Amino acid sequence: MAIAAAKRYWLPLVLFALGFFFQLVVLPRSFPPSHYDVLGLKRNASIDEVGVAYDELSSKLFSELDPPVTTELVKIRYAFELLTNPLWKRDYDLFGIDEQLHVIDKVVNQYGGETFSKIDLPLINASLLGLFSDAPNKLTPEAVISVIGKSKPLLIQLGSLLEGVAQTGMVELGDVQLASYLAETMFTKQPYFRKGLPALVAFPPNCSNANCYVRYDGQFSVDAIVDWMATDIIGLPRILYHSKESLAKFIVTSGRHKVKVICFSKTGERAAPFIRKAAIDYHAEASFAFVLFKELEFSLWWNMFGVESVPAFVFLKDTYSKPFVYHGALESSQFQKIMEDYKQNELPQLRSVTSMELGCDARGFSRAGNDTLTWYCLVLVGRAGRTMAQMRETMYRVRDMLMTGDDSDYARKVNASVPMVAATAVKENRLTFTWLDGDVQLKYCQFFLDSEFYKSCGPRRYENDIDVPQIFIVRYLRNSTEDNVEADKWKHFRDQYMGKDANAASQLIARYTGSDDVKEIIQWISHIIERGDTREYPYFTFTSPELVAEDSVTIWSKSQGILPSRESIKRKLKKLYFYISDLVTDPRIGPSFLLGACLSFATIWLQKNRTIQSATPGDDTTDSARRRSNRKARARRSTHGEPSSITDEEPKDAHQLLSSGSDSE
Repeated sequence: MAIAAAKRYWLPLVLFALGFFFQLVVLPRSFPPSHYDVLGLKRNASIDEVGVAYDELSSKLFSELDPPVTTELVKIRYAFELLTNPLWKRDYDLFGIDEQLHVIDKVVNQYGGETFSKIDLPLINASLLGLFSDAPNKLTPEAVISVIGKSKPLLIQLGSLLEGVAQTGMVELGDVQLASYLAETMFTKQPYFRKGLPALVAFPPNCSNANCYVRYDGQFSVDAIVDWMATDIIGLPRILYHSKESLAKFIVTSGRHKVKVICFSKTGERAAPFIRKAAIDYHAEASFAFVLFKELEFSLWWNMFGVESVPAFVFLKDTYSKPFVYHGALESSQFQKIMEDYKQNELPQLRSVTSMELGCDARGFSRAGNDTLTWYCLVLVGRAGRTMAQMRETMYRVRDMLMTGDDSDYARKVNASVPMVAATAVKENRLTFTWLDGDVQLKYCQFFLDSEFYKSCGPRRYENDIDVPQIFIVRYLRNSTEDNVEADKWKHFRDQYMGKDANAASQLIARYTGSDDVKEIIQWISHIIERGDTREYPYFTFTSPELVAEDSVTIWSKSQGILPSRESIKRKLKKLYFYISDLVTDPRIGPSFLLGACLSFATIWLQKNRTIQSATPGDDTTDSARRRSNRKARARRSTHGEPSSITDEEPKDAHQLLSSGSDSE
């Protein structure tokens, strides 16, 4: 009977058990006695009431001259100190903040077994009071409204201040309205901070409401917070760390035209946000890498780059150039200045993506403007090597002398004068200096150098091949009159067999065959420009080979692209964990279980009573059914064992046949 009842009422029994377990075990752990309960006071009692309650408890507990240290005594003293401090009491009443609760266990363990008078009072360090009261850049509700939703992110720090990441500010908990807006909310509608203080809240770019701001729940270290802000909030890339083996591959594969920026760190911290932003802004001119500096590898880095201490920043043009090393920490403005200097001072490389910008494409226009009819592109071509690196330095000095004139350092050093024709062309942006990687751009190089191409173009055929960098100038003349079109007698032949390109400018090529002396090169450039501007040459256009597109090399990793599915799953699991943790603290769960148990018990009981009531005597329908059932049972017992011919029922459509001798025939 008991087993049948248990089977029938298993659901309400389980709900009753869960309800009582939640109310008696789970809920008390989620809501331990408050400090007001320790003193026997109601919630939010005044400071005066706290003092009176403490005096009354002290007179009872300290009836002995010097009682031994117990947990109860320490809790009473701790509650008194916390609730008589206006700032701590405010934070505890409004947000439930009690960051020094560990003091109770610490004091009990330290002074256990001794008398209470030996405890160093006060228990709570009062020097923490007002720690952030004078912090700069405090935010008010009006200031937050004016800042959020802009293109720059906002990092709000509750209880601490972190500079140099984005727009930053601190919210004082005394500003209850704003602090409550930024806090999380319990089921009891009380605002709270899940991990206490300090707490970090970030508004991503263009975020202007509470539905899109992000809370930081990671480790509280400068490196971790900066990485979270730069990667997750601003969306800047992570710059990868390299070992000594992978760094060599990075230098080789990151592009010969790019400056290699190698940052040495001793602690392994992530790249600062301004370095990450530079990796995006200068991705066409530079590649970035980080290296963890180890004492065992000191000699390697000293011999390779000249690094003698960390932090250090190495700027390397190519493997054949002397690197520039900066020792010490760099600020954002200093780093940007160095990058701009390299961008301006480095000779640009002629590539498929830069030919139009440099004005070195017949289908494009001059850097001086679309109205310029005549312009020039000087190209230094050769294989990568020490000779090519030295020649690039020479061409940089040539360009520097033409840009600065007789006042340049090199001009004063060699006592040389700068021709006005070439200097004017450079200042007007009609003359562009660039270099071409002959190893990669074989067809383009071969087309312009003709029979001399093997000295500078294509891969080396033998190890002892001599590399000879060469210089040539292309003069471009824009097709502006019909006379030029008519004068081009080969136009019909080219349009038919080489393809029509009506926008192409006329091109004439001049090759330099002199020495690598700067003054001689400048004189040759000036002579070419003077003749190109004053003399009339046949108008001739042709289609030059396309520049080979260089593969782009990824120098960083986007945080969204590292492990997107795994990161998404981790965030969802963490969100589910927080939801379950908050659900356990909901005081409505226990009563809901008990209510469900009562309703299910009542439902089962009513169904059972209805079945019993339907089976009680006095009902005509029930009596007639019972009588029919009894008659059938007696009939089955009486006919049991008799032949089937006697017990067979007569079919409905059967009839009796008359005998042949009857009177009816």
